[in-house]
Amino acid sequence: MILYTPLSYQEIFPEEQGAGNGIQAIEWQGRTVFVSKNNDGNYQINQLISSNPNDYLNPEFLPGRIIS
Repeated sequence: MILYTPLSYQEIFPEEQGAGNGIQAIEWQGRTVFVSKNNDGNYQINQLISSNPNDYLNPEFLPGRIIS
């Protein structure tokens, strides 16, 4: 089976149902990003979801960037 998606394998097929992986989708600066919450309450960007190719060149949305 071929599955074409921007999501990772673990997001589609989690190892344990209901356990969650701490990743959530939020809207930040008008774009949808997948983030994980750090221990200090800030969020770290994991993935940007956008149909605009220029958004991926914007350093504000780089994976690993810490946002609050």
